Amino acid sequence: MIDQQDISKFEEESKPIDIKYYIIKYSRYWPIYIISVLMALTVAFLYHRYTVERYEVRGSILIKRNASPEVRILDRSNIFSEMNNMENDILIFTSKNLAAEALKNLHFDVSYFASTNIKEVELYDKSPIRVNVDWDHLQLENGLIQLTLVGEDEFVLSREEKSIANYFSAKANGPVDENIIEKRYTFGEVIESSNSKFSIEKVKSMRVGDKLSFVIHNPSALIDHYSDAVSVRPQNNYGSVLQVTLVSTVVEKGRDYVNALMDAYIQYDLREKNLISENTLEFIDEQMFIVEDSLRSAERRMLNFKVENKLLDLESEFGGVLGRIHVLEGHIQELEFELGYYNSLKSYLENRSEDYGEILAPSMMGISDGLLNGMTQSLITISMERRRLLSTVNENHPDVEKLNDQIERLKENIFENIKNLVANTEEKKREAELKLAEFDREFSKLPQAESSYTNIYREYKLRENLYNYLLEKRAEAGIAKASNVPDNSVVDYARKGNLIFPKKSQNYGMALGLGLFIPLGILLLYHYLNNRIMDQVQLKTAIRIPLLGTIGYSERGTNMLVAEFPKAIVSESFRSIRSALFYIASERKCKRILVTSSVSGEGKTFVSLNIASAMSLSGKKTCVIGMDLRKPRIAQYVGVSNKKGLSSYLVDKATKEEIVHQTKYENLYFVPSGPIPPNPAELLLKNKLENFINELEKEFDVIVMDTPPLALVSETMDLLRFSDVNLYIVRQDYTQKKYLLMINDLYENDQVKDFYCVFNGLKAGGDVYDFGGYNYGYGYNYSYIRKNKYTGNYYEEDAHPKSEAWLSRLISRLRG
Repeated sequence: MIDQQDISKFEEESKPIDIKYYIIKYSRYWPIYIISVLMALTVAFLYHRYTVERYEVRGSILIKRNASPEVRILDRSNIFSEMNNMENDILIFTSKNLAAEALKNLHFDVSYFASTNIKEVELYDKSPIRVNVDWDHLQLENGLIQLTLVGEDEFVLSREEKSIANYFSAKANGPVDENIIEKRYTFGEVIESSNSKFSIEKVKSMRVGDKLSFVIHNPSALIDHYSDAVSVRPQNNYGSVLQVTLVSTVVEKGRDYVNALMDAYIQYDLREKNLISENTLEFIDEQMFIVEDSLRSAERRMLNFKVENKLLDLESEFGGVLGRIHVLEGHIQELEFELGYYNSLKSYLENRSEDYGEILAPSMMGISDGLLNGMTQSLITISMERRRLLSTVNENHPDVEKLNDQIERLKENIFENIKNLVANTEEKKREAELKLAEFDREFSKLPQAESSYTNIYREYKLRENLYNYLLEKRAEAGIAKASNVPDNSVVDYARKGNLIFPKKSQNYGMALGLGLFIPLGILLLYHYLNNRIMDQVQLKTAIRIPLLGTIGYSERGTNMLVAEFPKAIVSESFRSIRSALFYIASERKCKRILVTSSVSGEGKTFVSLNIASAMSLSGKKTCVIGMDLRKPRIAQYVGVSNKKGLSSYLVDKATKEEIVHQTKYENLYFVPSGPIPPNPAELLLKNKLENFINELEKEFDVIVMDTPPLALVSETMDLLRFSDVNLYIVRQDYTQKKYLLMINDLYENDQVKDFYCVFNGLKAGGDVYDFGGYNYGYGYNYSYIRKNKYTGNYYEEDAHPKSEAWLSRLISRLRG
């Protein structure tokens, strides 16, 4: 006989189960995976079908810097200013003022939508109508109004009908003006009520019955929305190109806004550059208006004096002295003009404390002092930078405070320079006035008439020279303004959009992955939480005793399967166990086989009867004893009365001959359990049972004992003394792993011996891992044979492979 140690050693040398076990185990559920993947892909398709796409539209603009690299190197304060300037430009791009400038040229105050039950479809420039809103009138905004064409030029306004698309779209759902709906209008007609005033014109052909919807938006809300929606960032870390990005549901709409925003920024930059020229022109125009009036007055006085005194050509006679007087007076006039500018500049700087963007540069007024020009230009530049920064941040921002400090230092330097210039200019003026007084004394020697005329003429020439000077400066300022071009330029206008939501390929990939892994995860969780034995691998992991063989699940309606259907596949499983038993207990003349299990319902009686049947078919005279006195079933399975049996014999109410019954099958006998006694455990301890088994041993070759469950009752442990071989029945998808703890403890503590496990009720598919030849050569693997199409009709089931309905086969495959 092969001892227990040998089999345990053989078990330890068996190869461990690798990943193939799990692949085969979970690949059997492929219909579930296919169904789950199809459902997930369907959900993804419907999601894409009813989701409004969003596109990313991009444009780029080049931000040029006026200061050259050499200037930035010499001026250490500007070495790191470029990044700050870029940040300021980014803030300007996202400002509401620039958004308002961009929206002025766009028809975004009305949105048009196609009438569809699938999803929101905005028409934008493809709309066949155009709504012209009178924003000087009160408007009821954000209400969705539906237009239905009822005639060639007639339409009806109504509420849009509710559909599934309304619950998943971004359409406005504000109130609708009840005074204008459900009425007929014509295109071009002014639609007016206390809350609305607009007109609708048809720009494209429409058919009677066509429907579309439109929404009137609040301009302030549009400015807020688009200023927040636009994203601006440097295109790279080393250049000065900004990338302007907008996410929009309509590519054309996003494209138009991005392009309009970049154009508005360029125009803003040009306006800032023209501001100095415009202020200069305005100042010169004011001065010219005053000088022109005085020039005309002086000219009239001179003409009248000539007529009255009959003077024709006084200049030829006294031209030398008079010319020097004119030059000197012009010089004094220029000095007075400079003094006036200095005083005006000083007063301007004293009265203004923050914004100096409107200051007039000295060079624009013909003052050539380089130091004052440089400081004034720096003050203008910093002031404009400060104003640009304040359009996006508050006055407490660190950059603003830094610019304020620079402005204060420049003002102090300018005041000091103006003080010096005023002193020098006044000194020059005093010297010129002294020379002019000498010329006046020399000219006073002329006759009274000529002297009076000369005074009038001098005043006229002074006004004329000043007027010509202002004309010249005005022309120069106009040329400077006309020659101004924007420093910035558009690199790439927005043309097309990239789909960013929903990401269809990614979503379909996620749906495919979820369709595969969600059912797999559920199955893994189910199998992890499932405490029942499902296949041989789990059984070998959970039990310590050797596995003798497996018995397939039988769909025959009988418990005498081997006797009635000897060619069935399940019958072959019992023959395999029979061969193993002969090999294990070959040294004994009589094989006393005890059959037990953990709990009731695992097939002890079924296995006992069929092992006995297999023994009888081999020519062994076999007897099955029903020792389960608590829940007897063997008589019921065989089809005889249970009035007399083992319990009756043990209480001396029946003889051995009365309880040993011969079946209709050759060499097969059985002993029923008999009536249920009040003390089955004590009854089985009697010596009479031992004598009964010894007597049967003399008469039979094999004795099979069907005993109670080992984990439920105590008498089974007492019956082990009568057995040569003990079979422990484990049923697939029924026996729980915790039930095996008892037999494992008994086996490891050497309290039981000669115990072997039989795996009963094994079904192919589901949670079963099919692998042939796993059971040490003790028998065939039923589930492997059942699915092998090369069995060659050795078994009765092979003759009817298609008798099972396809639905039953699918349920069987999905089982578990």
